[in-house]
Amino acid sequence: MRVLVTGGAGFIGSAVCRHFMRQDVASLLNLDALTYAASLTSLSEIENRDGYNFVRGDICDRPLLDKVFAEFRPTAVVHLAAESHVDRSITASAAFIQTNVIGTHTLLEAALRYWEAMSSSAKPHFRFLHVSTDEVFGSLGEGGYFSEHTAYDPRSPYSASKAASDHLVSAWHHTFGLPTLISNCSNNYGPYQFPEKLIPVMILKALEGAPLPVYGDGGNVRDWLYVDDHVAALTTILTKGRVGETYNVGGRSERKNLDVVKTILDLVDELAPERTAPRSEIEFVQDRPGHDRRYAIDCSKIEAELGWRASESFETGMRRTVQWYLDRRDWWEPIRASKFKGERLGLRAVT
Repeated sequence: MRVLVTGGAGFIGSAVCRHFMRQDVASLLNLDALTYAASLTSLSEIENRDGYNFVRGDICDRPLLDKVFAEFRPTAVVHLAAESHVDRSITASAAFIQTNVIGTHTLLEAALRYWEAMSSSAKPHFRFLHVSTDEVFGSLGEGGYFSEHTAYDPRSPYSASKAASDHLVSAWHHTFGLPTLISNCSNNYGPYQFPEKLIPVMILKALEGAPLPVYGDGGNVRDWLYVDDHVAALTTILTKGRVGETYNVGGRSERKNLDVVKTILDLVDELAPERTAPRSEIEFVQDRPGHDRRYAIDCSKIEAELGWRASESFETGMRRTVQWYLDRRDWWEPIRASKFKGERLGLRAVT
């Protein structure tokens, strides 16, 4: 298998690249524009491996995409390149439309042209996997779950841009026959996550003894998925999924944001007792506009059809994650210093 990964220097993308190279795929090309949340240091363990290739580039650049397809000749595309932080989409939506909508359209057009020119023997084996989010479904009440049949109801510029990209991928399958697959996942966490999302921000603030900002009353509920479990699901969908289908991927680990923060605080106290900083205090801050109350994934389809199931519980995954950030200051300290120009991490971090 020759895999083209877009956005492979991001949090989930780098985990995908590391996984495929550990599985000794024939060849992998990581195409990434290296915007603010990307980090090539997340790929240091594979950067010198035979079969790993990196190209810095934008998925909106059609001539570059045509060149990549022609020269690399992938048998699969795993499309992860996206702007993904909800708060940034509220204050600067243009980048989300450009990357998530225009970029996905450009990539689909390049993939279609490439696929149509493939030999009759190679064509049936090509796959285009589009990685999306449960946020496209909107907000749930106290009960119920998002399934593959849930109507789309995006509430933020980010989720609207991802919903648009999902519809484009589906349309390119139904109209042109491009062999696509779509996954919609719940909130990911784990090693190498850029320190603007809830869990890494709270870990680092707890290490510093800084206040832990929580939106509203902290009662917003998310389903949490350990990133390596997500990667295993994507691999399963890519190799076993039915063309044209959508698969929801969840961790079956619903937690209130407030409870997530309390868990992090307790784990930091337990795993880093030697730190000199005072114990952090939770600080409730003004809620963000359009903050969805609850997400929860019904992942029974991928479990029943493809045999995938998350292996990490919330408790085991969180312990592994906190320990990783404690052990890997060499990764996050330079990123925080360069990306945030030495400033303390901001409040806009709670999902």
